[in-house]
Amino acid sequence: MEQPFFGRRLKELRTGRGLSQAALGGGEISTGYLSRLESGARQPTERVITYLTTQLGVDRSAFESPPVGSSLAQALSIAASTDSDEAMENLAAVLGSAQKESLLQRWQALWLISRYRRRRGESAEEQACLEELARLSEELALPELRCRAWTQLAQCLRSSGDITRAIGIAEKAYRLAKDTELTVHDVAPALLTLVALEVEAGRLPDARAHADELVPLVEGRTDALRAEALWAAATVRLRHGDYVAARQFLEQAMTELDSRIDLILWVRLRLAAASLYLQLTPPRTELTAECLSQVEAPLALVGTPPLRQELLLIEALLAFQEKKFDEARALHDELSGEDLRLTYRDRIRLDILDSLLLILEGHREDGITALKELGEKAQQMSHIDLSAEIWRVLAETLVTLTGPAATASHGGGRPS
Repeated sequence: MEQPFFGRRLKELRTGRGLSQAALGGGEISTGYLSRLESGARQPTERVITYLTTQLGVDRSAFESPPVGSSLAQALSIAASTDSDEAMENLAAVLGSAQKESLLQRWQALWLISRYRRRRGESAEEQACLEELARLSEELALPELRCRAWTQLAQCLRSSGDITRAIGIAEKAYRLAKDTELTVHDVAPALLTLVALEVEAGRLPDARAHADELVPLVEGRTDALRAEALWAAATVRLRHGDYVAARQFLEQAMTELDSRIDLILWVRLRLAAASLYLQLTPPRTELTAECLSQVEAPLALVGTPPLRQELLLIEALLAFQEKKFDEARALHDELSGEDLRLTYRDRIRLDILDSLLLILEGHREDGITALKELGEKAQQMSHIDLSAEIWRVLAETLVTLTGPAATASHGGGRPS
């Protein structure tokens, strides 16, 4: 527990979780003492270390100084040549204590660490890495690095629900890629991110135009970029209500992508298809079940907390559609009891499911009030498309509850 590394690491962990010094101290440690710890002016006691690791949810090893003589270049080389979590954690520790390393080495280290945090669903830590990455990119003044940092930051902000800021950053990345004539490897990811954000913001004409630009851009490719472009086009069609075209694009992506190219994307496409089939009229629950069975074995190999939770969510939605309400409630409660790593949209879908189950369980007013609050919250956060979906579910639910077929124990509507 050497200073000043301990203090730098403490500040990194605290800010990465969006905590003020007062919030972290929680009445147990004064902000003045925390400031001296973070500046390296005070050495932490065992009691303080135990308290901080508990509050931050980390192991003691998160504060341990890297091995003597371990340079950023060494840690970077080791981390870049392995998928080991230990190597990535060591790289993060070394980066926290690095003083005079080159900007390019710091950029490379932050890039690897941010991707590692994303795989683990550690959103706050990922965003902290990407904010620093974007700042370094400005210093380096390399258009490729600036574009990539902005694109990844926009994706991270989208997952956390900050659509307004995310869409501005994505537009910057796309304009930079076009103006500096970067390759398809930079233009396409920037476009992909922009399309997804425009859909979330309800800017469907812009999303359609950019998706129509994106698909020809990757024509003839057989890699992950092509599959993601087709997936983006499917998402736009889905929001337009064109379920036939959405299904065609998504199934084309699944057909073209070999699992050996990108197994995680292969799984995610099938989870997306499983979700799409539930939104058809009538829902194709048998196709959803088929997709879920296909991903069961791969998820055992490459499953991350976000992917496993996405699978549980779709299983809960499927159970709801099949009127297995007890099973849907059990799956919902299992997810709610975890540290959620779902995207903002999927968290809302989980809350919609909870509201509908409350209505079915006889708590009508609570369920209806919860749906209204979800719709208002999504609207306030500029999730126009998601807000419209929630209001639609609420309207369908109210019609069912007030219609002639309404009973004391059943409500209608289906999760979005």
